[in-house]
Amino acid sequence: MILGVPLWALAVIALALLVGTAVQGLVGLGLGLVGAPIATLVAPELMPGLLLSTAVLLPLLQLATHREEIDWRGLAWALPARIPGTVVGVWLVAIFTDRQLAVAVGVMVLVAVLLTWHTVTVPITPGTLVGAGVISGVTSTATSIGGPPIAILYQHRSPVQVRSTLAVYFVIGLAISLASLTVGGVIDRHQIALGLALVPASIAGTVVAPRVAGRLPVHQVRVAVLAVCAVSAVLLLLQQLP
Repeated sequence: MILGVPLWALAVIALALLVGTAVQGLVGLGLGLVGAPIATLVAPELMPGLLLSTAVLLPLLQLATHREEIDWRGLAWALPARIPGTVVGVWLVAIFTDRQLAVAVGVMVLVAVLLTWHTVTVPITPGTLVGAGVISGVTSTATSIGGPPIAILYQHRSPVQVRSTLAVYFVIGLAISLASLTVGGVIDRHQIALGLALVPASIAGTVVAPRVAGRLPVHQVRVAVLAVCAVSAVLLLLQQLP
């Protein structure tokens, strides 16, 4: 046991974080989609604080190597809109039970998988950026999955712009969510401490990503990730049945 959490549960979460980080390094998102349902499945009491605190590191590492083509104009619309969404997310975490939070994570993952699978095309306009920012603020703060609303908008841009723009969005957005949840008193140092303890798993994922990139086509990685996410979400939802 470490801080009251079984070692096997931490090992499972660490593996999910490693895989999710590697995927995010390849396609721009994936840490929340892979990590959230698995972490909620084995240790729901640690969510969303554990994954949010772990996820802050990855975009910082990505920005160290991918600063080209950042869409600052789009971020200027999406990031401020995230703030009211974050307030709603804090309120949801405060009133949700562990079971309700697990259901929210499972449903959010399935919705994200469906939208990503069908490659929904949404134009990038001030209105869609604001809408995506608000939705992302809610879902990221409540379930630690905030990437899909923004990623769907940018999916047809160059891979470098997708990764770099999402990295900036995640760094600032996650900081907003963590600060809000802490001030709101709905996450504690226990969750954050465990999240920081699992940071090495994320670092390992960033090492794996470039090695995988040269061997596997991105579209194959995308299909495999979506399948894993969908299965994890379904198992999570089935676990909540009475």
